[in-house]
Amino acid sequence: MLHEQTTIVCKGKILDLATCKVMGILNITPDSFYTGSRIKGEEAILRKAEQMLEEGCSIIDVGGMSSRPSAAMVSIEEELQRVIPAITIISKHFPEAIISIDTFRAAVAKAAVEAGASIVNDIAAGNMDDQMFKTVAALQVPYIMMHMQGTPATMQQNPQYENLITDILDFFVWKIEQLRTLGILDIILDPGFGFGKTLQHNYQLLRFLHCFKLPGLPLLAGVSRKSMIYKLLDTSAEKALNGTTALHMLCLQEGAKILRVHDVAPAVECIRLWEYYREIPVDMSSM
Repeated sequence: MLHEQTTIVCKGKILDLATCKVMGILNITPDSFYTGSRIKGEEAILRKAEQMLEEGCSIIDVGGMSSRPSAAMVSIEEELQRVIPAITIISKHFPEAIISIDTFRAAVAKAAVEAGASIVNDIAAGNMDDQMFKTVAALQVPYIMMHMQGTPATMQQNPQYENLITDILDFFVWKIEQLRTLGILDIILDPGFGFGKTLQHNYQLLRFLHCFKLPGLPLLAGVSRKSMIYKLLDTSAEKALNGTTALHMLCLQEGAKILRVHDVAPAVECIRLWEYYREIPVDMSSM
């Protein structure tokens, strides 16, 4: 089977997405929805980064502000104080690591790239900072653009769509045009599971994830330990790893090229199984 040859350039490093990749979550926050992802202190940050890289993580996603529903906003100064030291020490100890900065603020994105990050991961697709697109264009780094209805404070207050899939597709087409006009070429799409979506919306999105496979634009899926899993299973984020792995396989089936995860090793194993499975010949005569 032929693979779609899609590469992105991260500060001179080529990331080939012909094979699916894992993005590991590194939250420098005290209030992320999954307690196991909260990291504090230089030693803990380096230990976590090393673990993720050893387990096969291709991108380390550093965030300094929780985006869970109703999460409190932190000041730009606080966000910078959390993420810049983390990115700096990871870059120093693991110079080959590809780091993304999870922020919707242009100033934080700029400082993070200057400190060693090489991808900007924006949950707001520029809607919460009108300087974000121009900043990414000037930085010349890949841009992960996520769909979110509303803001983290309001997104789960009765989200509604005329048509979920076409509404999100229209949103992406409009944003892509703006980004292309500014010369931003490496764009990754994230449909935003859990961001302004009901439980049913999330599973509709998963079922039709392949609809977002636009030419040259890799898909990122972020379902790891989210409420779409643990609420349906009547459990908790801490007990949602098995459900996460099940949905990761479905995300791959539907065309995701990057899995954004809390647990790197299980996701890497999932991708290995998927990659082997899809290479099996469909011609029965060859068996």
